[in-house]
Amino acid sequence: TFVCVLKACGIIGSIEKGKEIHDEVASSGLIEKDIVLGTALVDMYAKCGLLEKAREVLDEFPVRNIISWNALITGYAQQGQNHEVLNSVDQMRSEGLSPDGVTFICLLKACGSTGAIDKGEQIHEEIVARGLLEQDAVLANALVDMYAKCAALSKAWKIIEERNIQDVVSWNALIAGYAQQGLWHETIYCFEQMENEGLYLNPVTFICSLKGCGSNIGDISKGKKIHEMVVIRGLLEKDMVLGNALVDMYAKCGALSQAEEA
Repeated sequence: TFVCVLKACGIIGSIEKGKEIHDEVASSGLIEKDIVLGTALVDMYAKCGLLEKAREVLDEFPVRNIISWNALITGYAQQGQNHEVLNSVDQMRSEGLSPDGVTFICLLKACGSTGAIDKGEQIHEEIVARGLLEQDAVLANALVDMYAKCAALSKAWKIIEERNIQDVVSWNALIAGYAQQGLWHETIYCFEQMENEGLYLNPVTFICSLKGCGSNIGDISKGKKIHEMVVIRGLLEKDMVLGNALVDMYAKCGALSQAEEA
């Protein structure tokens, strides 16, 4: 019962109710006896953003496992506390525990956010050595995203190509990487490849591609095609950032009347 209610508290951010339950289970001595209940407490505090409290609870465990560590590490990753992610994984390893797919995803996110390409490459090697990429598409996406954010775009592309990844999340990470680096020809090429692969393009894809059309390329014909696709899918009514990207593209291409219409 407590585990289910703590999960609900974490999802809706009900920290006061979560603390009440913590007091109740602590007074009954259940945390020391039940690692699943203890992990639910860590997860609840982490999801509510109280990471110091989550760490306090974890430190009280007589024995920790990979799931309890991952509850804390995931919280750090979601809050952008990248150094805490790395430190926690180091401590977890010192206790004889090996990272799993969830841990690696958090590590790769931390590496991408901090530009720690060397650490990211070490993690990549470990993932490959353990044969985890064949089993976990989300992990492959995290690798592509890490390399793209570290501006190692050829390595990001290589993972997509070698593994024939058909996931729009990975492709969007790559196209966003090209756009962030101002590699506009590569941005448009990536968009065209996504079209050819039959991937379902989403607002992120369109925004990056419109930046490419409006920048050095000035490719208004491609921009108009993207505009048509966006209108057909009814995306403009739902996404102001996408609408802004269209206006910006037309303006940079010198089509000011069309920018005003958009």
